Amino acid sequence: MPDTSTDGKGNTARPSRRTVLAATAGAGAALAAGALPAHARPAGPISPVSPAGPIRDARLRAIVARMTLEEKVGQLFVMRVYGHSATAPDQADIDANLKEIGVRTAAELVARYRVGGIIYFAWAHNTRTPHQIADLSNGIQRASLAQPRGLPVLITTDQEHGIVCRVGRPATLLPGAMAIGAGGSPADARTLGRISGAELRAMGVNQDYSPDADVNVNPANPVIGVRSFGADPDTVAALVAAEVTGYQASRVAATAKHFPGHGDTAVDSHTGFPVITHSRALWEKLDAVPFRAAIRAGVDSIMTAHLQFPALDDSGDPATLSRPVLTGILRGELGYDGVVVTDSLGMQGVRTKYGDDRVPVLALKAGVDQLLNPPDLDLAWNSVLTAVRTGELSEERLDTSVLRILRLKAKLGLFDRPYADPADVDRTVGTRAHLAAADRIAERTTTLLVNARHTLPLSRRTHRRILVAGADPASPSGTDGPPTRVLAAALTGLGFTATDLSTGTAPSAATIDRAVAAAGEADAVVVCTYNVTAGSAQKTLVERLVATGRPVVALAVRNPYDVAHLPTVSAFLASYSWTDVEVRAAARVIAGRVDPRGRLPVPVQRADDPARVLYPIGYGLTYRHA
Repeated sequence: MPDTSTDGKGNTARPSRRTVLAATAGAGAALAAGALPAHARPAGPISPVSPAGPIRDARLRAIVARMTLEEKVGQLFVMRVYGHSATAPDQADIDANLKEIGVRTAAELVARYRVGGIIYFAWAHNTRTPHQIADLSNGIQRASLAQPRGLPVLITTDQEHGIVCRVGRPATLLPGAMAIGAGGSPADARTLGRISGAELRAMGVNQDYSPDADVNVNPANPVIGVRSFGADPDTVAALVAAEVTGYQASRVAATAKHFPGHGDTAVDSHTGFPVITHSRALWEKLDAVPFRAAIRAGVDSIMTAHLQFPALDDSGDPATLSRPVLTGILRGELGYDGVVVTDSLGMQGVRTKYGDDRVPVLALKAGVDQLLNPPDLDLAWNSVLTAVRTGELSEERLDTSVLRILRLKAKLGLFDRPYADPADVDRTVGTRAHLAAADRIAERTTTLLVNARHTLPLSRRTHRRILVAGADPASPSGTDGPPTRVLAAALTGLGFTATDLSTGTAPSAATIDRAVAAAGEADAVVVCTYNVTAGSAQKTLVERLVATGRPVVALAVRNPYDVAHLPTVSAFLASYSWTDVEVRAAARVIAGRVDPRGRLPVPVQRADDPARVLYPIGYGLTYRHA
């Protein structure tokens, strides 16, 4: 397919300001007096733009009325694409695009399918550096606006922080949701949204699939866990609402997920089909509370969950395809009239019952507006087109969703200023003030659960030599990692002599022996744990290290439930993630530079009797009261 979206300089040229709304009337329409059509203006530096105020609904409806059916169908899709550039990606990314989408570049994608949104992933090579991301965003916007009746694009990503991030250093990485829950501060949640939103917007990302509004009441939840603020619905609701207001104050659409609630699943919807067995009454008291709060806070979008919820719809359909759930409850009972986006349509939870050709049509019939990342875009796009042409879907139904999407784009100011300004990247992304705020927030989240014989804080006089061992899960995007190395470096910087020894999440007998030998040369041991179970080799490692007689401090770098399986450690801390900002905050707590202030946002059950609570919600020690 020919690339008609570039001026021959790839997507690195700095684009001009465009009045996008007027351009939708066609090349022959009059804009401001003497103005050229948007796609005909020469490229040049972006000039400051004063927001023109809200675009009236009548003007948006006029845009919808001028769109072709194919353009309307395209607006409903949010799609992945490989490459760091909209027009000149690496050859490997061109090959991947041709194989999966049938186009070479992001510019060709928006030209062929007129998609309303693009989602960025690190694994798709979209997020190398802040300036590259801004250039990619601008190239995508330019390609879309160059089309007849061209519209700006919603560019989105999953920047939850904590264990799910797509944009890494030098952008600011903040503590994840459960860590924020341990801090318990709506102000911190709002600051997270404001900082993250400002940095994303500077890079041309205008919608974020965050915050997670799930109430994590199942310790065995394999897909939510620390992505949730916690197990208390009222606390989760307050933090969700605060984060929403922070993002949207930075002109980035927040997305509360995963409706009607994914917090009590033991199956990962990426690979299976979870079932929620809550009663309707329990759903009202538990799962619904944070979504109601998000709606009251004015959340711009809500993401669906690929799970069965028989108490809400006994058809056996996933919530993403359920009209009783999305239209009956979310739209009708909760009164939500913003954008509803599916979770990825490539996940198994939505593909178990129906084929990939039926899923997008059924989602629209259920009440969805945006169809996220279908495995086969051409099949999904043509299935929706056919459903309208055959009368299964009315064009008026599409118009309703397209209008919601355009309202969101107008609210975000994309009709006035769709482009990222390179100068904003330098002024905003990873600034000293943002990084310092992230450190301060993280210090309020580290949670101390065990401190036998006042082991912590460690003293440089009596415990100068520290062995840092344990699990080193793959580092979230753009972090230094692995966590043992980050922790050892941080402790060394605080005056200790720390060495790191990665033992992994399933250490062999030989690896355990090597760690025990190394502990003999240390004054204390800090061991990072990651989802310890009763029979795991990590538990054996900790027990062998304790048997050396050295003080052993365990740091859970994911779920705090590890403490139930490690009763013999001298001290136990939870950081809720292994990103640099949280690990380094834990180091400052271990060294006594800051007092642990986090409180458990979830209960921890006993390992030998899960019906009994070992540590309740709100538990946490400080050095002053340990």
